[in-house]
Amino acid sequence: MLDLAQVSLAQAGPAVAAAFLASLVEFVEALTIVLAVGTVRGWRPALIGAGAGIAVLAALVAALGPALGLVPIAYLQVLVGTLLLLFGFSWLRKAVLRAAGIVPLRDELKAFVKESEIMATAARQSGPQWWDTIAVAATFKGMLLEGLEVVFIVIAVGSAGNLLLPASFGAAIAGLLVLLAGLALHRPLARVPENSLKWAVGILLSAFGLFWLGEGLGLRWPGEDLSILGLAGALFAASLAMVALARSRLAQPQS
Repeated sequence: MLDLAQVSLAQAGPAVAAAFLASLVEFVEALTIVLAVGTVRGWRPALIGAGAGIAVLAALVAALGPALGLVPIAYLQVLVGTLLLLFGFSWLRKAVLRAAGIVPLRDELKAFVKESEIMATAARQSGPQWWDTIAVAATFKGMLLEGLEVVFIVIAVGSAGNLLLPASFGAAIAGLLVLLAGLALHRPLARVPENSLKWAVGILLSAFGLFWLGEGLGLRWPGEDLSILGLAGALFAASLAMVALARSRLAQPQS
Protein backbone atom coordinates (compact mmCIF):
# COMPACT_ATOMS: atom_id res chain seq x y z
CA MET A 1 0.00 0.00 0.00
CA LEU A 2 1.27 3.46 -0.84
CA ASP A 3 2.26 6.02 1.74
CA LEU A 4 -0.03 9.00 2.06
CA ALA A 5 2.88 11.20 0.94
CA GLN A 6 3.07 9.22 -2.30
CA VAL A 7 -0.54 9.88 -3.26
CA SER A 8 -0.43 12.01 -6.40
CA LEU A 9 -2.60 15.00 -7.16
CA ALA A 10 -3.81 13.19 -10.30
CA GLN A 11 -5.42 10.58 -8.04
CA ALA A 12 -6.35 12.73 -5.05
CA GLY A 13 -8.09 15.41 -7.14
CA PRO A 14 -10.57 13.08 -8.90
CA ALA A 15 -11.09 11.15 -5.64
CA VAL A 16 -12.06 14.33 -3.77
CA ALA A 17 -14.26 15.45 -6.68
CA ALA A 18 -16.05 12.09 -7.01
CA ALA A 19 -16.73 11.83 -3.28
CA PHE A 20 -17.78 15.49 -3.05
CA LEU A 21 -20.20 15.43 -6.00
CA ALA A 22 -21.73 12.06 -5.14
CA SER A 23 -22.14 13.05 -1.50
CA LEU A 24 -23.65 16.39 -2.50
CA VAL A 25 -26.41 14.65 -4.47
CA GLU A 26 -27.18 12.15 -1.72
CA PHE A 27 -27.07 14.73 1.09
CA VAL A 28 -29.45 17.01 -0.84
CA GLU A 29 -31.93 14.14 -1.12
CA ALA A 30 -31.49 13.32 2.58
CA LEU A 31 -32.00 16.99 3.47
CA THR A 32 -35.31 17.00 1.61
CA ILE A 33 -36.55 14.16 3.83
CA VAL A 34 -35.31 15.78 7.05
CA LEU A 35 -36.89 19.14 6.15
CA ALA A 36 -40.23 17.54 5.29
CA VAL A 37 -40.33 15.52 8.51
CA GLY A 38 -39.12 18.44 10.64
CA THR A 39 -41.64 20.87 9.17
CA VAL A 40 -44.64 18.59 9.69
CA ARG A 41 -43.74 16.42 12.69
CA GLY A 42 -41.25 18.60 14.59
CA TRP A 43 -37.51 19.19 14.48
CA ARG A 44 -36.59 17.22 17.59
CA PRO A 45 -37.53 13.74 16.29
CA ALA A 46 -36.32 14.63 12.80
CA LEU A 47 -32.86 15.54 14.08
CA ILE A 48 -32.72 12.52 16.41
CA GLY A 49 -33.38 10.16 13.50
CA ALA A 50 -30.92 11.95 11.21
CA GLY A 51 -28.23 11.96 13.90
CA ALA A 52 -28.69 8.24 14.54
CA GLY A 53 -28.34 7.55 10.83
CA ILE A 54 -25.13 9.58 10.63
CA ALA A 55 -23.72 7.71 13.64
CA VAL A 56 -24.35 4.33 11.99
CA LEU A 57 -22.72 5.51 8.76
CA ALA A 58 -19.65 6.80 10.61
CA ALA A 59 -19.31 3.43 12.35
CA LEU A 60 -19.45 1.64 8.99
CA VAL A 61 -16.66 3.81 7.57
CA ALA A 62 -14.54 3.29 10.69
CA ALA A 63 -15.04 -0.49 10.56
CA LEU A 64 -14.84 -1.23 6.84
CA GLY A 65 -12.07 1.19 5.85
CA PRO A 66 -9.22 -0.38 7.88
CA ALA A 67 -10.52 -3.91 7.22
CA LEU A 68 -10.10 -3.48 3.47
CA GLY A 69 -6.45 -2.62 4.07
CA LEU A 70 -5.87 -6.30 4.98
CA VAL A 71 -6.88 -7.48 1.49
CA PRO A 72 -4.03 -7.92 -1.04
CA ILE A 73 -3.86 -4.81 -3.22
CA ALA A 74 -4.35 -6.60 -6.56
CA TYR A 75 -7.49 -8.39 -5.36
CA LEU A 76 -8.77 -5.20 -3.80
CA GLN A 77 -8.23 -3.22 -7.02
CA VAL A 78 -10.15 -5.79 -9.07
CA LEU A 79 -13.00 -5.94 -6.56
CA VAL A 80 -13.26 -2.20 -6.07
CA GLY A 81 -12.82 -1.51 -9.79
CA THR A 82 -15.66 -3.86 -10.68
CA LEU A 83 -17.99 -2.40 -8.04
CA LEU A 84 -17.16 1.17 -9.07
CA LEU A 85 -17.87 0.32 -12.70
CA LEU A 86 -21.26 -1.15 -11.83
CA PHE A 87 -22.10 1.81 -9.62
CA GLY A 88 -20.71 4.43 -12.03
CA PHE A 89 -22.37 2.99 -15.12
CA SER A 90 -25.70 2.90 -13.25
CA TRP A 91 -25.47 6.63 -12.44
CA LEU A 92 -24.20 7.42 -15.93
CA ARG A 93 -27.03 5.49 -17.58
CA LYS A 94 -29.68 7.34 -15.55
CA ALA A 95 -28.05 10.71 -16.27
CA VAL A 96 -27.93 10.01 -20.00
CA LEU A 97 -31.58 8.91 -20.07
CA ARG A 98 -32.62 12.05 -18.18
CA ALA A 99 -30.53 14.33 -20.38
CA ALA A 100 -32.08 12.74 -23.46
CA GLY A 101 -35.60 13.30 -22.10
CA ILE A 102 -36.43 9.61 -21.79
CA VAL A 103 -36.62 9.67 -17.96
CA PRO A 104 -37.98 12.75 -16.11
CA LEU A 105 -35.64 14.81 -13.93
CA ARG A 106 -35.96 14.50 -10.16
CA ASP A 107 -37.75 17.47 -8.59
CA GLU A 108 -36.76 18.09 -4.95
CA LEU A 109 -39.78 20.36 -4.38
CA LYS A 110 -42.15 17.59 -5.48
CA ALA A 111 -40.27 15.12 -3.30
CA PHE A 112 -40.58 17.54 -0.37
CA VAL A 113 -44.34 17.94 -0.89
CA LYS A 114 -44.84 14.18 -1.20
CA GLU A 115 -42.86 13.42 1.97
CA SER A 116 -44.71 16.21 3.83
CA GLU A 117 -48.08 14.75 2.84
CA ILE A 118 -47.04 11.31 4.08
CA MET A 119 -45.91 12.75 7.42
CA ALA A 120 -49.07 14.88 7.78
CA THR A 121 -51.29 11.85 7.15
CA ALA A 122 -49.38 9.81 9.72
CA ALA A 123 -49.65 12.67 12.24
CA ARG A 124 -53.44 12.83 11.88
CA GLN A 125 -53.73 9.10 12.41
CA SER A 126 -51.43 8.81 15.43
CA GLY A 127 -52.09 12.12 17.19
CA PRO A 128 -49.59 14.02 19.36
CA GLN A 129 -46.90 11.87 21.02
CA TRP A 130 -43.90 12.58 23.24
CA TRP A 131 -41.75 10.15 21.26
CA ASP A 132 -42.56 10.35 17.55
CA THR A 133 -41.46 6.94 16.29
CA ILE A 134 -42.65 7.62 12.74
CA ALA A 135 -40.64 10.84 12.42
CA VAL A 136 -37.49 9.34 13.94
CA ALA A 137 -37.74 6.25 11.75
CA ALA A 138 -38.37 8.28 8.59
CA THR A 139 -35.31 10.51 8.96
CA PHE A 140 -33.14 7.62 10.19
CA LYS A 141 -34.08 5.50 7.17
CA GLY A 142 -33.67 8.41 4.76
CA MET A 143 -30.25 9.35 6.12
CA LEU A 144 -29.11 5.73 6.23
CA LEU A 145 -30.26 4.83 2.71
CA GLU A 146 -28.87 7.97 1.09
CA GLY A 147 -25.74 7.84 3.20
CA LEU A 148 -24.94 4.22 2.36
CA GLU A 149 -24.16 5.29 -1.18
CA VAL A 150 -21.83 7.96 0.19
CA VAL A 151 -20.10 5.39 2.41
CA PHE A 152 -19.70 2.98 -0.49
CA ILE A 153 -18.22 5.65 -2.74
CA VAL A 154 -15.83 6.95 -0.08
CA ILE A 155 -14.58 3.47 0.79
CA ALA A 156 -14.42 2.23 -2.81
CA VAL A 157 -12.67 5.31 -4.15
CA GLY A 158 -10.33 5.55 -1.18
CA SER A 159 -9.43 1.99 -0.31
CA ALA A 160 -7.69 0.78 -3.47
CA GLY A 161 -5.21 3.64 -3.76
CA ASN A 162 -4.70 4.90 -0.22
CA LEU A 163 -7.15 7.73 -0.93
CA LEU A 164 -9.53 7.20 1.98
CA LEU A 165 -8.57 10.51 3.57
CA PRO A 166 -9.06 12.64 0.40
CA ALA A 167 -12.36 10.86 -0.39
CA SER A 168 -13.59 11.34 3.18
CA PHE A 169 -12.61 15.00 3.00
CA GLY A 170 -14.65 15.51 -0.17
CA ALA A 171 -17.71 13.83 1.37
CA ALA A 172 -17.37 15.81 4.60
CA ILE A 173 -17.21 19.13 2.75
CA ALA A 174 -20.33 18.21 0.77
CA GLY A 175 -22.19 17.28 3.95
CA LEU A 176 -21.17 20.51 5.66
CA LEU A 177 -22.26 22.65 2.70
CA VAL A 178 -25.67 20.96 2.49
CA LEU A 179 -26.14 21.28 6.26
CA LEU A 180 -25.30 24.99 6.24
CA ALA A 181 -27.55 25.61 3.24
CA GLY A 182 -30.41 23.73 4.93
CA LEU A 183 -30.02 25.70 8.16
CA ALA A 184 -29.94 28.98 6.26
CA LEU A 185 -32.79 28.35 3.81
CA HIS A 186 -35.07 25.88 5.67
CA ARG A 187 -36.23 24.55 2.32
CA PRO A 188 -35.23 21.92 -0.26
CA LEU A 189 -32.23 22.75 -2.45
CA ALA A 190 -34.27 22.54 -5.63
CA ARG A 191 -31.81 24.57 -7.69
CA VAL A 192 -28.97 22.10 -7.32
CA PRO A 193 -28.37 20.68 -10.85
CA GLU A 194 -28.80 17.11 -9.66
CA ASN A 195 -28.72 15.39 -13.05
CA SER A 196 -25.53 17.21 -14.05
CA LEU A 197 -23.95 16.19 -10.75
CA LYS A 198 -24.98 12.56 -11.22
CA TRP A 199 -23.59 12.68 -14.73
CA ALA A 200 -20.23 13.91 -13.45
CA VAL A 201 -20.21 11.37 -10.63
CA GLY A 202 -21.02 8.53 -13.01
CA ILE A 203 -18.11 9.55 -15.23
CA LEU A 204 -15.63 9.85 -12.34
CA LEU A 205 -16.66 6.59 -10.67
CA SER A 206 -16.51 4.73 -13.99
CA ALA A 207 -13.07 6.21 -14.72
CA PHE A 208 -11.78 5.12 -11.32
CA GLY A 209 -13.38 1.70 -11.85
CA LEU A 210 -11.65 1.17 -15.18
CA PHE A 211 -8.34 2.37 -13.74
CA TRP A 212 -8.40 0.13 -10.66
CA LEU A 213 -9.66 -2.88 -12.61
CA GLY A 214 -6.85 -2.47 -15.13
CA GLU A 215 -4.29 -2.01 -12.36
CA GLY A 216 -5.50 -5.14 -10.57
CA LEU A 217 -5.26 -7.16 -13.80
CA GLY A 218 -1.69 -5.99 -14.34
CA LEU A 219 -2.35 -3.38 -17.03
CA ARG A 220 0.14 -0.50 -17.22
CA TRP A 221 -1.82 2.65 -18.01
CA PRO A 222 -0.04 5.25 -20.17
CA GLY A 223 0.68 8.29 -18.03
CA GLU A 224 -0.08 6.21 -14.92
CA ASP A 225 -2.38 8.22 -12.60
CA LEU A 226 -3.03 10.87 -15.25
CA SER A 227 -4.84 8.23 -17.30
CA ILE A 228 -7.78 8.63 -14.89
CA LEU A 229 -8.40 12.07 -16.40
CA GLY A 230 -8.09 10.63 -19.90
CA LEU A 231 -10.59 7.89 -19.10
CA ALA A 232 -13.00 10.47 -17.65
CA GLY A 233 -12.71 12.56 -20.83
CA ALA A 234 -13.40 9.53 -23.03
CA LEU A 235 -16.43 8.55 -20.95
CA PHE A 236 -17.77 12.10 -21.12
CA ALA A 237 -17.44 12.16 -24.92
CA ALA A 238 -19.10 8.74 -25.19
CA SER A 239 -21.99 9.78 -22.94
CA LEU A 240 -22.56 12.95 -25.00
CA ALA A 241 -22.71 10.80 -28.12
CA MET A 242 -25.26 8.50 -26.46
CA VAL A 243 -27.43 11.48 -25.47
CA ALA A 244 -27.35 12.80 -29.04
CA LEU A 245 -28.21 9.34 -30.40
CA ALA A 246 -31.10 8.90 -27.97
CA ARG A 247 -32.49 12.34 -28.79
CA SER A 248 -32.31 11.69 -32.53
CA ARG A 249 -34.19 8.42 -32.11
CA LEU A 250 -36.88 10.16 -30.05
CA ALA A 251 -37.22 12.82 -32.75
CA GLN A 252 -37.81 10.26 -35.49
CA PRO A 253 -41.49 9.78 -36.39
CA GLN A 254 -42.95 6.52 -35.21
CA SER A 255 -43.98 4.22 -38.05
